Amino acid sequence: MKKSSKLTALFLAMAMTVSMAGCAQSGTTASGANSKGAASTSVDKIKANGFVTMSTNAEFEPFEYKDGEEIVGIDIDISNKIAEKLGVKLKINDVAFDSLTTELKTGKTNFVAAGMTADEDRKKNVDFSDTYFDASQSIITLKGSPIKTRADLTGKKVGVQQGTTGDTYCTDEKGTSDVKVASTERYNKGVDAIADLINGKIDAVVIDDFPAKKFVEKNPDKLVKLDDALTVEKYAIAVPKGDTEMLKAVNDVLSELKSSGELNKIIDKYKAALGA
Repeated sequence: MKKSSKLTALFLAMAMTVSMAGCAQSGTTASGANSKGAASTSVDKIKANGFVTMSTNAEFEPFEYKDGEEIVGIDIDISNKIAEKLGVKLKINDVAFDSLTTELKTGKTNFVAAGMTADEDRKKNVDFSDTYFDASQSIITLKGSPIKTRADLTGKKVGVQQGTTGDTYCTDEKGTSDVKVASTERYNKGVDAIADLINGKIDAVVIDDFPAKKFVEKNPDKLVKLDDALTVEKYAIAVPKGDTEMLKAVNDVLSELKSSGELNKIIDKYKAALGA
């Protein structure tokens, strides 16, 4: 009798194991939920969490900057539209500009909107949206400076914001830039470069045109922006490499903003604030 009972128990245990394995393979849980219904793409996870995370560097007026405790700007307005499209709230990570790609690669953010140029080097590590703004790297000098054109930067000490196109161009690690500066001083914040320019520590600052206008506007008696731009480039929003769902969500919003004319309204709002 004991032997028969042991065999019966063994068969029952085997049957339960097979049954549980069958449940696992079919994707069901003890509660009857289907594991396949769980969030599977980045957009699914965003909607499940109730927020989307964007990373930026809030030192780049008018694209992103601090107004009191609030971060505002062109890129923030666009990012809010992306969040609105997804039906979630927007969460903002404010980090150093040269940390933005790392934010994407380490999964700390869903996208980057930071006046970022869609260049070939960055495309190796991130995927870019359609472009939304044509920009230029402008040159700021002290009034009365002998620097009158981009060519006059040759042999000069130039300040740039670290990680920007101006940084890449002036540092010129590949030796491809036509203008050869004597040295490049790299700053985390454009305002710090401007301070050193005013104090005579550097000869010029290279930075994007919009913030360049703002810096000159704040220091009209000391600074001048040259008519001659150093480079011309296009801004885009960056998403993690291979994240096609997030890329589509961003591109859909940009397409709607462009076709409706709302993107121009957003940009014009900040242009007006700059007096541009």
